[in-house]
Amino acid sequence: MRKKILIGVGVFVVLIAAATLYMMNRNRTLSPPGSAELSNGGVNVSLIYSRPSVRNRVVFGTKEEGALQPYGVYWRLGANESTEVTFSSDVLFNGKPLQKGTYKIYAVPGPNTFEVIVNTELGKWGAMEPDYSLDILKTTVPVVTDGSLTEQHTITLSPADGGVDINVAFEKVKFTIPIKAN
Repeated sequence: MRKKILIGVGVFVVLIAAATLYMMNRNRTLSPPGSAELSNGGVNVSLIYSRPSVRNRVVFGTKEEGALQPYGVYWRLGANESTEVTFSSDVLFNGKPLQKGTYKIYAVPGPNTFEVIVNTELGKWGAMEPDYSLDILKTTVPVVTDGSLTEQHTITLSPADGGVDINVAFEKVKFTIPIKAN
């Protein structure tokens, strides 16, 4: 009898582990990892994130529109794990001083601007709201909506005068965060 119970518990544990691995892999195939790295003008930036797709959904908008990411609500700037950025030297992040290091970055979308926040909390699943007491920098960037659709969330780095631009595009929204040497 005891042997049957142990076998039953063992089978249950294996099934739970398999289901967990399946769900984790499923999320990663729906939102695969992305990364970018660039050095320019004395600024070295590397970034890791996940890349969800629009898939005929309203991503940014109002709750009444059924938006996946309503205006004024925390967005992890991707999917799965938190989006993380590393600076190898002190920088100006959209004109504000930021010490070298690795940070979580997230955003609060709006119709005309996105508030971008830098946070020191790392290693936490991205869907969970951050510990807001660990926010160290907040800045607002303008949104460009030119009517074109970016099906899969994309963050690119491009050379800029004296630094690097972080370019974010998803759905019909685009914005840039300038990074300069400090």
